[in-house]
Amino acid sequence: MSMMLISYLIAITLLTLTPGLDTTLIIRTATIEGKIKAFQAALGINLGCIVWGIIVACGLGALLMTSDLAFNALKWMGAAYLTWLGFNLILKPRTQLAGLNESAATQNWFMKGLWGNLLNPKVGIFYISFLPQFIPHTASPVVWTMGLVLIHVLIGFIWSIFLIVAMQSIAAYLKQPKFIQYMDRITGSIFILFALKLALSK
Repeated sequence: MSMMLISYLIAITLLTLTPGLDTTLIIRTATIEGKIKAFQAALGINLGCIVWGIIVACGLGALLMTSDLAFNALKWMGAAYLTWLGFNLILKPRTQLAGLNESAATQNWFMKGLWGNLLNPKVGIFYISFLPQFIPHTASPVVWTMGLVLIHVLIGFIWSIFLIVAMQSIAAYLKQPKFIQYMDRITGSIFILFALKLALSK
């Protein structure tokens, strides 16, 4: 059992450190919006993982494995949401610090992080296909699934904190109007690429 947990820790840490949509969102938010907004996004992302963990632990995640309709519905909703975020960043990039501060105050980055995960069925597919191999045969699937998900969330949150702190040391140099506009458009393009990747997934 101990070797199984060690193997899981190594695997899930490597997967967490692999750059993806969550990493992109946190880096961009920490650089442009500041650490408070980035922490909100990180909390939303991790809450999304916990919700998916509950769904999978309760067996509802199996629906995504067997129902094309359920998977495709959630997939297209997620792709549409990412596309909407992406085009907003590309077409309406911020250029002034004053405008940035005003818009940051009205945006809910916690909800953006949360919905970004909830509308991505690949999170559920990942949990239901990856976690069972680390659950002992005699153990409770519900308890172990949630335990493994919470470990993933903890590692993910620690990685988020590292990214946020790292960005703060150079944030003063990066909060120039030109860079803000450039960062928004690059992030928006990445979101659209992730949306395309999600839409093409099966």
